[in-house]
Amino acid sequence: MAQDDPFGTAQTRNGMGGSLEPLASQVISVLCERQTSGPSGARQIVVDYLLRAVTSRNSFDASLVMEELRGYRLTIDSIIDLYIPQVATCMGELWTTSDLDFASVTVGALRLQALLSEASSALVHTAINTHTAPLALVVVSEGEQHFLGASVVAAQLRRLGCDVSLSIAEPPKQITNRVLYDQPDMVLMSCAQVAGLETIARNVKKIRRAIDPAPVIALGGAMRGDIEGIRKKTGVDLVTKSAKDVVGFYTKRHKALSRG
Repeated sequence: MAQDDPFGTAQTRNGMGGSLEPLASQVISVLCERQTSGPSGARQIVVDYLLRAVTSRNSFDASLVMEELRGYRLTIDSIIDLYIPQVATCMGELWTTSDLDFASVTVGALRLQALLSEASSALVHTAINTHTAPLALVVVSEGEQHFLGASVVAAQLRRLGCDVSLSIAEPPKQITNRVLYDQPDMVLMSCAQVAGLETIARNVKKIRRAIDPAPVIALGGAMRGDIEGIRKKTGVDLVTKSAKDVVGFYTKRHKALSRG
């Protein structure tokens, strides 16, 4: 009697022999692709997991999701700086294509905010000397709704040794009064739409008129196109998506003024 060879030809349901090697190769290829970092530097398998977690209709526990993410051997910094923003971007794209409704995006953003708080609490914070640490003010202007991005920037600035405060949807006069009272070293303004640039420009003018020397003023957000043109139009010192760029710009200016 012939013996079955478990390592030889597989039998399909219709009795015909067929090698499993092509299928196995395809599965391995797909898994490898999902494990590979994309253009953003994020591993797709992690992005897929986090996107499902924050948009699921099931209950959400930020601490459990953090444990799962840590199981992918992610650092806290990468969760805050890379994966949370990447998933927020994915939700925005899915909303644009009508694959996610507004309610789902809103719930997802709130869950990402909770995850950000959970991740930030897991960081080992160095005590900040409020008398010597640079003071940064992160501003989300009226009409803007991307509060999550501002929270991510605030977390990045704190890790860079800054004392940070947030201004959310405050009117221009209140922003100016806050700058006059707090005397921040840096003001980081967030803008996600071209229509909001006029508001940014007005706020920048008010700040520069109110205080001399003015703080470093930076613009961030979903800005595309002529960056130099945007900088000139709004009157900011720099346009960037990097908190490190802003702190670096401030540090160079501060050293130059100190020598002068």
